[in-house]
Amino acid sequence: MYIKMLLEYQKHLSKLEDEIDALAKEIEEYKIIQSIPGIGEKIAATIISEIGEIDRFNHPKKLVAIAGIDPSIFESGRFKGTVNRITKRGSSRLRHALYMAVRFAIRDCRKMKTTDEIIPRNKRLREFYDKKREEGKPYKVAVIAFANKLLQWIHALLKSNSPFQDLT
Repeated sequence: MYIKMLLEYQKHLSKLEDEIDALAKEIEEYKIIQSIPGIGEKIAATIISEIGEIDRFNHPKKLVAIAGIDPSIFESGRFKGTVNRITKRGSSRLRHALYMAVRFAIRDCRKMKTTDEIIPRNKRLREFYDKKREEGKPYKVAVIAFANKLLQWIHALLKSNSPFQDLT
């Protein structure tokens, strides 16, 4: 009985995923976001659904705040907080999608066929991540900085209505 229910749920979920993919492919922003290396179909659809209309955000920092990855500041009088965490006041789904996109972009490398040199698919973001790590930032701090930069780029791409172009 439970196996039949599980199979029915899986069938229903696959239908819903197909419908989501079909609807997302009709949206221009979906293609723009998917042009960024490391962002696939599901992550692009999640980002588009969580952001909504990009015209609501006249500055990238507002989009970063909606995602909840902006730093919280603990200061009072002469006290300056040294541990600043992200606010997490926005969409947890958007935060998760950005985190997964960052993880894929960091590890997404390919080898040249003629040499053993490893080349990242997204050179600009990989250089940014490596720079943060060389500065001595912990992994999660570098990932959040990376996600912040990625979201600012998404904002710029959607505002200009142009696909992503990496360094060559």
